[in-house]
Amino acid sequence: MVSTDSEAFFEGPLRSEEEVVREQRVADHLIVRKREGVMKRKRISEKMIVTGTFVFGMALTMPLMPMSGEQTIAGESAGGSYTLPTHQGLEDPNTFVPADNPLTKEKVELGRILFFDKRLSKNNTIACANCHMAKKGFADGMPVSTGINGLKGGRSAPVSFNRVYSTLNFWDGRAATLEDQSIGPFINPVEHGFTSHDEMVAKMKKIPGYRKLFQEVFGREIMIEDVGRAIASFQRTVLSGNSAVDKFDIGGDENALGDSAKRGLELFRGKARCTRCHSGFNFTDEKFHNLGIGWDTNTVDLGRYMETNNAEDIGAFKTPTLREIARTAPYMHDGRFKTLEEVVDFYNQGGVKNPHLDNTVIPLELTEQEKQDLVAMLKSLNGEGWQHASAPKSFPK
Repeated sequence: MVSTDSEAFFEGPLRSEEEVVREQRVADHLIVRKREGVMKRKRISEKMIVTGTFVFGMALTMPLMPMSGEQTIAGESAGGSYTLPTHQGLEDPNTFVPADNPLTKEKVELGRILFFDKRLSKNNTIACANCHMAKKGFADGMPVSTGINGLKGGRSAPVSFNRVYSTLNFWDGRAATLEDQSIGPFINPVEHGFTSHDEMVAKMKKIPGYRKLFQEVFGREIMIEDVGRAIASFQRTVLSGNSAVDKFDIGGDENALGDSAKRGLELFRGKARCTRCHSGFNFTDEKFHNLGIGWDTNTVDLGRYMETNNAEDIGAFKTPTLREIARTAPYMHDGRFKTLEEVVDFYNQGGVKNPHLDNTVIPLELTEQEKQDLVAMLKSLNGEGWQHASAPKSFPK
């Protein structure tokens, strides 16, 4: 529940709660879908031009790996098409896969191996999965992440599911693509600890198994760009949809939500003003907002401003998805809140006043019952589509 930036959802007087509920429902379930439909047609057109086919993998569904047992990829040439499954509540993820990095089952499997391999750190202790654990909603359950040699980062680990839908990546949006995001932490001195991507690639080239896999998947020697393509491909398979909220709101299952969560959903779209930022099918506007985090303790992180040098971005951070939110505590970019109840209290008081506070962050005047109802709705956003993402039983040698 984050507020909007200067591009407010309204420019005139405050609308009534009934108007907000009605308009936000339309925005969430019609306007957003219509816009994404246009994007879908555009992406399909691009893929037809690039590949000469309709859509990669539309005729063949390939799971990441069997639910029982281990999938192997040795000896297979690159090109086994891979179609992402669809889940209630989500747009078709296949239409969001970039044309310059189409999914193949071999590339996805390579990305899975890379994601879990601790040898892709300076001292063989840190893998991507250290900070993105399935049981914790693909975060790590810590206020800030711990990297190489026990060093602490300055921000909490963003979740890594539904990244297929993401635009700018990281809390500050510094990575324009998921491919860029996938290789950034390797050269962070407090994360994986390599001094350069060249150093990491040189280490990987000493592992014959990796050289063989990269030849099979990409037809060439290991290069950092292909590491990013493989890990990004795996991340795009990690989804979360078909939550209880989806089953009720889209599927029409009246029994999917309890009465408290149903009231919370109405509050979410109305009085609580959550959809001003947590909008659309993925419950995020993919924008950056200042809530006042750190201004009360003199520990302000400049956030998006460090990337844009735009004063309007001072202290602004990307709106995270609310899917799986019950699994991803603690909350906010500095992990200051341990519970969803604390988060709701924070928004109810109107954030923390500062010169750059978003103009729609205001006191909400929610009652205790309304706050409980809102939390009940948020706890109903756990879904499915990520459970397959487990570590391989062995790694290339």
